[in-house]
Amino acid sequence: MSWKPDGYTSVSPYLIVRDARATLAFAAEVFGAEELRVIPRESGDGIMHAETRIDDTVVMMGEMPEAGDAHVHVYMADPDAAFARALAAGAREVQPMRRAGDGDYRGGVDDGNGTTWWLSRQEA
Repeated sequence: MSWKPDGYTSVSPYLIVRDARATLAFAAEVFGAEELRVIPRESGDGIMHAETRIDDTVVMMGEMPEAGDAHVHVYMADPDAAFARALAAGAREVQPMRRAGDGDYRGGVDDGNGTTWWLSRQEA
């Protein structure tokens, strides 16, 4: 037996969001993310813990009504297409896609649920 689930990296981002179902749906729509686990609260009102896989990374999350803002940076082959999918899914543009001067081509979107997603491709 391994000390971590098969296919998981040693470190996973953990988001505290207002609505985990909305974040799971956004990740599936924009990144083609695979839902891994969803554990409801014992009381039945909301999600205690959820996991989704974006490419080679597991993103974990839990729900809190007063969740603060989080930022997630995602490297991908075609950030323009993901940016367009995010806007189509209802995200708000935070920063247009542009060459950042640090070797990355990057733009940002706010998913409306407390998370800003930075979509990027390394060019240098």
